[in-house]
Amino acid sequence: MKIYCSGIGGIGLSAYAALQKANGHEVLGSDRAESDILKKLREQEISVALNQDGTFIPDDIDLFVYSEAIPKDAPERRRAEELGVKMQSYFQALGELSQNHTVIAVCGTHGKSSTVAMAARVLIEAGKDPTIVCGTKLKELDDSNWRKGESDIFLLEACEYRRSFLALHPNIVLMTNVDGDHFDAFDSVKDYQEAFIEFLKSVSMDGKIITHMEDYDCIRVSKESGKDTVDADVFPLSELSVPGRHMQQNAQLVLGLTQVLDIPQEDAIKSLSGYPGCWRRMEVKGEYGDGITVIDDYAHHPREIEATLEAMRSAYSDRRLVCVFQPHMHSRTLKLYEDFTKCFGQADIVVITDVYDARSDVDKEKVNMSAFIEDIARNSNVETIYGFDLLKTKSLLKEDILQSGNVLLCLGAGDITNLAGSLVR
Repeated sequence: MKIYCSGIGGIGLSAYAALQKANGHEVLGSDRAESDILKKLREQEISVALNQDGTFIPDDIDLFVYSEAIPKDAPERRRAEELGVKMQSYFQALGELSQNHTVIAVCGTHGKSSTVAMAARVLIEAGKDPTIVCGTKLKELDDSNWRKGESDIFLLEACEYRRSFLALHPNIVLMTNVDGDHFDAFDSVKDYQEAFIEFLKSVSMDGKIITHMEDYDCIRVSKESGKDTVDADVFPLSELSVPGRHMQQNAQLVLGLTQVLDIPQEDAIKSLSGYPGCWRRMEVKGEYGDGITVIDDYAHHPREIEATLEAMRSAYSDRRLVCVFQPHMHSRTLKLYEDFTKCFGQADIVVITDVYDARSDVDKEKVNMSAFIEDIARNSNVETIYGFDLLKTKSLLKEDILQSGNVLLCLGAGDITNLAGSLVR
């Protein structure tokens, strides 16, 4: 086939594009901005345009696949409709690609990518030769987000946004947690969890769910699905090369998977012990200035922030911890406002940047930043400063805040990763 991918630079769609190229198809696509991901795609002889007005789409494409970030009225989607070609969202295309495999899907509010990364490491070292599609770059895959395997196992990350994961056909599901998120797409936590129940019901008749049965929400959601469930909490907390109890809990899910797949537990524990972490998950970027350790992390939900800060406090107990957080979307910040104000207590000082407008078309209300700063300072009992945009935040850090030997933790799902990278460079 000739496949066109609109939004090909996305962490999921880029993996799909690369995998389909490796499968022998002709792949091309577009995105709005240059990135390292696009450079890697071009190295695989995938043509990528930075023009999304529809003119780059040839007349003879067989399949048009679009990222969830591409709106229905976007020029490229309108052009594909005019051509009358088959159109699929990324997850519809991924579901079709993986449906004849044994699909191992990792879902949940937090921890999906890290759990996929750990499972990938264990499966590869156990000789299972899986195909993998992940929402981050894995060291096990030479900093790639995909792998073409020769077995029937297909390990993938299942995203709940707009109920995207319902396009998949899972045989085994690892569910990390179901706290609630994406409130631009879900009316409430109940509505959010109903989507997970529907997803778990799609597990094959002889399939398994692996989740934490000490988590009330996970118990309720898994039981309502009516599927056979493995309790991950009966497995030991493995010693890992990365800090944090939340990472050990992710590893418990992988041990549950090894039981289902008859992989010796001692072999899995050995594999997990060498797990080095993955891109933007407590990733040590390097040093800045006089011994300042710069760490980049994707955490953008209160529970993720709290878990990451606890891990950092444990790992760097004798050092001053400076946390910079870029809120991701006004809707998420407002919906989880109280939780956000209470999750920064492990930091020594917090800098809050402007909100990253990932989906400005759906954000109806705006966060009152002055009140937000004051509420974090009071409820987390930590000095909190408004950094404004990333450029001003960077100046503030360099000129007024950072001290010799500090640990700088950059948190958020937006472009705050560029701040961490630029300081190290």
